[in-house]
Amino acid sequence: MRILTRQEVVAAEGEATSRPEVSTLVLMRRAGYAAAQFCRANFKFRSVCVVCGRGNNGGDGLVAAEALAGTAEVQVVILAGDAGQLSPDAAAMCSRLGFDPLWAPDEAALASDAVREALAADLIIDAIVGTGFKPPLKGLARKAVEAINDSFGTVVAMDLPSGVDADSTTPLHENNADVVFAHGIVTFIAPKPAHVFGELTSGPIAVSEIGVSPGVLENKTGLEVITGQEAGITFPPRRREAHKGEFGHVLVIAGSLGKAGAGGLAGMAALRTGAGLVTVACPRSIQATVAGFAPEVMTEGLPETDEGTIAISAGSKAQTLFHGKDAIVLGPGLSQNPQTAEFVRHLVASSPLPLVLDADGLNAFDGRYEQLKPRGHAAPFRVLTPHPGEAARLLGASIAQIQADRLATARRMARETGSCVVLKGSRTVVAGVSGETWINMSGNPALAKGGSGDVLSGIIGAALARQGSVPLRPPMQNNTASGARGNTNEHLTHKSAGASAFLDDVRVAAGVHLHGLAADLARDALHENTVLATDLFHAIHEAFHDFDLQAERGLFYLQK
Repeated sequence: MRILTRQEVVAAEGEATSRPEVSTLVLMRRAGYAAAQFCRANFKFRSVCVVCGRGNNGGDGLVAAEALAGTAEVQVVILAGDAGQLSPDAAAMCSRLGFDPLWAPDEAALASDAVREALAADLIIDAIVGTGFKPPLKGLARKAVEAINDSFGTVVAMDLPSGVDADSTTPLHENNADVVFAHGIVTFIAPKPAHVFGELTSGPIAVSEIGVSPGVLENKTGLEVITGQEAGITFPPRRREAHKGEFGHVLVIAGSLGKAGAGGLAGMAALRTGAGLVTVACPRSIQATVAGFAPEVMTEGLPETDEGTIAISAGSKAQTLFHGKDAIVLGPGLSQNPQTAEFVRHLVASSPLPLVLDADGLNAFDGRYEQLKPRGHAAPFRVLTPHPGEAARLLGASIAQIQADRLATARRMARETGSCVVLKGSRTVVAGVSGETWINMSGNPALAKGGSGDVLSGIIGAALARQGSVPLRPPMQNNTASGARGNTNEHLTHKSAGASAFLDDVRVAAGVHLHGLAADLARDALHENTVLATDLFHAIHEAFHDFDLQAERGLFYLQK
């Protein structure tokens, strides 16, 4: 999902409302209904106070108040003296309220007993100012923000927390501006830079496109954020007549004596993600152990060194395993034995299949980074999944240098290696072969545990192994109450190299987001200290259900 600047959002809204069937009032109603739906989906409450400004963000809040009035006790505080001071659309929405709002034209009215009582609600919706606002807050709006922050209820911000500059990339804790501190944020049309980089809340952040198609605009940020939309593209519903061959056969080459679990984790993660078949190739001495991990995983034993790692002589056997496979995962738990590293480098140079290079697969190129350079236009798609330490070793840099500009690092590696690069860590960066770059906001510190990366590599392998065409943009299915209609979307197939690269990049991005969301769900069910790598692929089914629900509601989450 594209990250758009303030001006780009305005342009997208203008393009949408240039069509006769769409007006600013229609978009306002869709935004308000989406906000009400977001509140119901994420928070428990019996009373609501909506604090509205005079502009269209306030109008969105009035629609949300109307939508919530049937299920909760709702009061509205409007920072104006009467409807004549509101924007035309906001005034129109105010006239539809089935109850009288509380008018607060000045600070004295804002401090009244009636307003203070309203602000004691379980849920407070901040609809004072939105994307069009430029700091700083002044006068009454500033006092209203203080009053919201002094309240004890759950706070949901519509579009942006009031006081935040939509285009800011500065984390909120580094900014001394007066802003609403929200427990959740629902925004419209597209995420803005502040949603992704501003660390605005630890709670959920969701986007409703409200029927606007920002994809028609040039994206000046050059960035996207991964959501359930990418998951819908990568993992569309299965056809009734589907067979396992449509979902690919993943070959996992992994494991060594003492690290048999790495191959098992990657293989089971691929199956849980939907791969039709998975074969794990590993040293012969651990084959039985890997086979015992799950009966669904097929295994192949490879020649090994005296240390129980894959030997260089295994190369010819590995080549025969390529037949009938659709993607390769290479690296988890292989060890850094010199013979095994040479085996890895030979395989990477000769593989005819899409390949995910992870962990010890990457370590095999320490001091040999130039050998990861592109093999030519006919070379298969390749994914590198370094954590900051691995990236630092490959580039001959320090971890501090890598972390200082993660976007630049991932893009540099993608450009220099001709690979899709997944730079892991908080806010994982996916720099694609197509030139697109995604930021991932799912995931949590529970992933800081052995085996998590093995699961990720298996997920990405399964995503790459899927066959056939999928929609470039999934149909948006808004709640019927919003009046929005699903869009008919073009389909993207492997007809051109550029389209193929973009589609494969999207699949990788979707796999990264799925992995993070599974970790979030596992954390919520257990505790971030107790989550194991095996818990991740047990949570994948919940993540898929969550993606389905997001598409059904037309609410796509940056973070949950």
